[in-house]
Amino acid sequence: MNTDFYAIEDLLSDDQVLIQKSTADFIQKNVKPIIEDYAQRAAFPQQLVGLFGEMGLFGPAIPTEYGGGGMDYISYGLIMQEVEKGDSGLRSMASVQSSLVMFPINEFGSEAQKKKFLPKLATGEYLGCFGLTEPNHGSNPSGMETTLKKEGDHYVLNGAKMWITNSPIADIAVVWAKNEKGRVKGVIVEKGMNGFTAPEIHNKWSLRASITGELVFDNVIIPEENILPLKDGLGAPLKCLDNARYGIAWGAIGAAIDCYETAKNYSLERIQFDQPIGGFQLTQKKLSEMLTEITKAQLLALRLGQLKNAGKATTAQISMAKRNNVEMALKIAREARQILGGMGITGDYPIMRHMMNLESVITYEGTHDIHLLILGAEITGIPSFK
Repeated sequence: MNTDFYAIEDLLSDDQVLIQKSTADFIQKNVKPIIEDYAQRAAFPQQLVGLFGEMGLFGPAIPTEYGGGGMDYISYGLIMQEVEKGDSGLRSMASVQSSLVMFPINEFGSEAQKKKFLPKLATGEYLGCFGLTEPNHGSNPSGMETTLKKEGDHYVLNGAKMWITNSPIADIAVVWAKNEKGRVKGVIVEKGMNGFTAPEIHNKWSLRASITGELVFDNVIIPEENILPLKDGLGAPLKCLDNARYGIAWGAIGAAIDCYETAKNYSLERIQFDQPIGGFQLTQKKLSEMLTEITKAQLLALRLGQLKNAGKATTAQISMAKRNNVEMALKIAREARQILGGMGITGDYPIMRHMMNLESVITYEGTHDIHLLILGAEITGIPSFK
């Protein structure tokens, strides 16, 4: 019995099934054999970036004319699910590239910007990052201190961003800053621009196979052609975050499935008191509850994908799915670890790595509590952020 307990595959198109299975095969071949070693060493497997590009895992929903996959959002979700079965850090890398770099350039960029950057991002020749969170402003992006000032025929960027996936090796950064009027603007910062540095953050216990850093801007000169022209205001980066959170809602299911399947297989092999531990009632209770929660999350994500394809998915709906599915995955990781006993903390199995990764996923792209308040504001009509 597999984890598709409610036969969700029957609701998918042939193309969607093919995309899911080909991504699963790719992860099984290229990620599973190496990921524990890279996580133990806190190293990023940079050689995978080009392979992800070749496989079409960057920008699946971006139009084909710019090098994207031209796929629907359920296909994108299925890709994120299979990638996160491999590792949340690699899903973060791909999610940032697709939803937080390619998406804003496609949505808010000029035709010249699309043609210049999107094809190279799609192939993995370029790796991108997204600069919104700051050292003093995480859940409150409206308080950002990074500034963008017009000077003659160019702009000057000053400030810093924190906890930025891909930043130390990124070729471009989509950065959000306030202009002289306090209006949020998006800019494309390119590696090598004077005054632009991206130091790496070390000593992480989570997302160890992902590379994370800062973005520091010291009087960086930004040419006019690098300003995203089609939208400004805080709504622009928040729209990007909706896209990324949607992918996380699917991705977390992948981590949960990997933990569940590991625990289930172990329970059938581990003998105690002359029988497999899978024969004991408490183990069966854990496995039954895991499968139930995974199935509920799958149905939630699928319906959200249908709404997204129809252009109807709201921020609150996305917040509900992100919050529920990540919490679900973290609980399953913890229960699965118990089934494995002491073996569950070793790198011989993926559970502890998933558990540590999910501790970041439950915080980034909107903390667990912030998503609760987004939903609460939707329910009551009263924002409680202040």
